[in-house]
Amino acid sequence: MKLARFNGGRIGCVIDGTLRDVTDAAGIDPGFWPPIGVVKLVESFDGKRERLLAAAQAAAPIAIDSVRLENPMPWPNKLIAIPVNYHAHALEMSSPAISKNGGFFIKSASSLSGAGEPVLLPDLPGRAIHHEAELAVIIGRRCRHVARDQALDYVFGYGCLLDMTVRGKQERAIRKSYDTFTPLGPWITTADEVPDPAALRVQLWVNDELRQDALTRDMIVDVPEIIAMCSSVMTLEPGDVIATGTAEGVGPVVPGDTITIDITPGVGRMSVAVQQGEGGWNIAIPHRV
Repeated sequence: MKLARFNGGRIGCVIDGTLRDVTDAAGIDPGFWPPIGVVKLVESFDGKRERLLAAAQAAAPIAIDSVRLENPMPWPNKLIAIPVNYHAHALEMSSPAISKNGGFFIKSASSLSGAGEPVLLPDLPGRAIHHEAELAVIIGRRCRHVARDQALDYVFGYGCLLDMTVRGKQERAIRKSYDTFTPLGPWITTADEVPDPAALRVQLWVNDELRQDALTRDMIVDVPEIIAMCSSVMTLEPGDVIATGTAEGVGPVVPGDTITIDITPGVGRMSVAVQQGEGGWNIAIPHRV
């Protein structure tokens, strides 16, 4: 099943290339704040799957290009990211296998945005802002100290994710947490449609230029090991989003560009516009002895 969020928090299933509104069957109030409805849906999904499918089959088809696709996983408990997790990217960045030696880091969940929203670049003269194409993993059940061989049992689904990054020496959490810096979408594809997350191809274009093209089997730390690692430190909750790292080919974007990410087979494809935004922290903190 492919679950999308659109037009102010409504929930849709993607069937035959069209969207079917299943908001009522999902038990979600689009206007409720904070928007925790999707997290609750993930936690209770097994009991609602058949109801959602029935509602989707009965609903009128909606053209996907006629709606505004939004972040399909708002208000997660955590947004976790794995650094330098492909062998060729480690060489490209002149970095050791940070993912193996350094674990993970946390991005602000407020950086999440959807396929129908632009990436807004902060006003940081002289600073490059790069794209990073990644497979997103969405956790389906609370878990702690998960064994590697059981890790995929706790995955709800997968999505396309862009980890936008301001290059520089500031902490990653600052350089990667600007609003709109983590587009996720275009929907969440449930785990039953992606039997092997190590058998996927991740591609990214800027305008018509193919910049990233990688296979998830080339991850330094694969998805089961990522879940085992993260859950050894902290409890993972339903709806938690894990960005699994990017491959070689990262590069700059500028206002007016369009970024397209495609993960096959079956995960999804989304394109987002790049626009100039405002603000940005670009102040060097003096060293204190």
